[in-house]
Amino acid sequence: MFKRSQQLAAALAIACLAVGVNAQTASRLPNIGDGNSMSVQQERRLGESIMRQLMRDPDYMDDPVLLFYLQSIWQPLRESSKLLGYLQPELDESYAWDVLLVKDRTVNAFALPGGFMGVHLGLIAVVSNKDELAAVLGHELSHVTQRHIARSQDSQMKQTPWLIGSVLLGVLAASRSPDAANALIMGSTAGVAQGQLNFSRDMEREADRLGFAVMTNAGFEPQGVVSMFQKLALASRLNDSGGFPYLRSHPLTTERIGDMQARMGANATSTQSNVGSLEHVLMSARARALMSTRAEEVQMLIKTYENLTPADNQLLRTAGVMYAAAMAYTQQRQKDKAREVIRKLLTFSASDATALRAVQWLSADTELQLGNPQACLKLIRETATDRPDQLLLMQCKLASKDKAQTQQVIEKMQLWLAQFPRDPLAWDIEAQAYLQNGLSLQAIRADAESRAVRWDEVAAIDRLRAGQELARKLSQQGQLDLAAQQEASIIDTRLRALEKIRIELLRPQNQ
Repeated sequence: MFKRSQQLAAALAIACLAVGVNAQTASRLPNIGDGNSMSVQQERRLGESIMRQLMRDPDYMDDPVLLFYLQSIWQPLRESSKLLGYLQPELDESYAWDVLLVKDRTVNAFALPGGFMGVHLGLIAVVSNKDELAAVLGHELSHVTQRHIARSQDSQMKQTPWLIGSVLLGVLAASRSPDAANALIMGSTAGVAQGQLNFSRDMEREADRLGFAVMTNAGFEPQGVVSMFQKLALASRLNDSGGFPYLRSHPLTTERIGDMQARMGANATSTQSNVGSLEHVLMSARARALMSTRAEEVQMLIKTYENLTPADNQLLRTAGVMYAAAMAYTQQRQKDKAREVIRKLLTFSASDATALRAVQWLSADTELQLGNPQACLKLIRETATDRPDQLLLMQCKLASKDKAQTQQVIEKMQLWLAQFPRDPLAWDIEAQAYLQNGLSLQAIRADAESRAVRWDEVAAIDRLRAGQELARKLSQQGQLDLAAQQEASIIDTRLRALEKIRIELLRPQNQ
């Protein structure tokens, strides 16, 4: 929340060079004006340019369950900001409002121009409840709605457009590798970007004030702001060792902590908000399990569960330990133990409908991963409408290898993608379904769309060209039926559209 340090910003501008932000990349960043204000459309283009670089990192992930949970926070915050008049209609319509997950255990979140929001798994794992998470997202949302990056641009009229994009990429790169950033602080050229992305004290206070109003108006507990500040302040006093990059990009001040406590009033130090819901505990456990990628980390999740004793009466903690252990057992292919833990969890969460649904989803996903799609199908409602349930149900149908089920997947995903055309996992499922039913041309096009919505237009163009070549061969062999002819026409249209986008990206924006 939280003013960027000038020294760090300078280092991060140079750090971007370590992640491949070279002069060629710089020329593709949009021109945001020569002393003129950045337009809403230019902000969106700048955000998209940065996304094209970020999505090359394999740690950016799409976990339907955690993203669904984040959206349950993010969407009310957006609606609240609109109702309060902070989010103007032009921004609401023009920005992407995409939420991304990063498989990283550091405590961090970031907002990019154009309404892109990133959340590290480490942040979800460390916050005690939904209110604390809403405090962070509400603050970042307010930086976006108040267009603080554009306003920073106005205060530094001589900035070049590529440097702004590069610094933003550097900020994110350094949050992943603090040691590299610290070394670059000593570089003699670091002063070139001094203060490029520093939010002023006024901007930070504005984001504090608006973020507080947005989250409380959305129904989240105001204590979440204070308890989150207290967590970050404690980490700061303990000389943050790198696990809290949010503190480096948003350093706390006594004044700002005091202001939040004053807004809370006499109960500012209450610990009421520290007690999370069962749903949040499960989502926090899921984040811990997903970011535990090494064998020893997975084994530690199991060991923590196996060391639980009957005397342990911390019920919420126990549920989280069990959830993470179930995922760990599944990863190690210990089928019986994974199912045993899930049975206990189902009983544990029976009285909490939201938590129970999360455990039922875990149970179905576990069966799918353990190679038992029929059991998975029995556990997911056919009428389910939420994204996690819909996509898992389709994956289970595909895994059954039944042609009729696969045809159902094609039809369901066509309807889904008509509503949500930028859903990459849905495109992946659609491509696999077409392939299983022998519809190679349709599979290639769906694969291309999956790559396009992941901001990889080059790969999408390659796949569409492969589709054109296949269509020519099918035509020569007299096998291009009416459906394939329609698909070939769509491929031609999409290829022209993406090639036009690609040409625009390659054209230097300052000419």
